[in-house]
Amino acid sequence: MTAFWRVAGDGVLVAVKVQPKSRRPGLQGRAPAPEGERLRLGVTEAAEGGRANRAACTLLARALAVPPSSVAVTAGAASREKVLRVTGDPAAIATRLAAL
Repeated sequence: MTAFWRVAGDGVLVAVKVQPKSRRPGLQGRAPAPEGERLRLGVTEAAEGGRANRAACTLLARALAVPPSSVAVTAGAASREKVLRVTGDPAAIATRLAAL
């Protein structure tokens, strides 16, 4: 992966590490991982019933200025380390991700 994201078809795949029930919600920088770097996201919701996943998708959508419906979990739904797919113009999304 180029940093924590890569272009894939009609969007971008973003590797994230989600911290549920975080005292500091929001973007928390980058985290090293054995597979490569990940974007750290803190959410206040608990990891029950998919609430933390939905909150992570909403948080990333706001940070990238895209509709929340364009962000979805594609891998790691039951894990803290996930891959989120952001659909839309890959060049525009990549530019916004590089600025994070």
